[in-house]
Amino acid sequence: MVKAQEPVCDDPVDPDAGARPPARRRNPLSGQGAVIGVVSLGGVVGACARYGASLLWPTPSGGFPWTTLAVNSLGCAVIGVFMVLISEVRSAHRLVRPFFGTGVLGGFTTFSTYAVEIQRLIADGRARTGLAYLALTVVAALVSVTLAATVTRRLVVGRQK
Repeated sequence: MVKAQEPVCDDPVDPDAGARPPARRRNPLSGQGAVIGVVSLGGVVGACARYGASLLWPTPSGGFPWTTLAVNSLGCAVIGVFMVLISEVRSAHRLVRPFFGTGVLGGFTTFSTYAVEIQRLIADGRARTGLAYLALTVVAALVSVTLAATVTRRLVVGRQK
């Protein structure tokens, strides 16, 4: 019986020939150190300003949280002005928005305190006041940002034309 001869190949075929190396996964935080740093620094500035407001205008025990309402409304108004200025009037350095918009104003406004104050009002048997505060803050924040952006746009952008 004659055995069939297998073909001889002196040049073995590499199964990976021509294949690309696996793509490196990019770290989502890669190159974001400066952004994280300015947001953190801005957050410290904003939180200190908010703390200062609470020292200047403390909310008495069992009283309506006017300070938090004012801080949140003011912060929303400032973000309205800020966004018009950096998006419609003049472009800003890439770190200005994270520093001021996210950091300072994020640290200054305090919607977590707002939520705790609502919970406290309800737990103290003042559910109507808590629900009124809940609605009033949302309305005040939306009106503040809209009004501030509109006025800024009319004052600044209108002059540029």
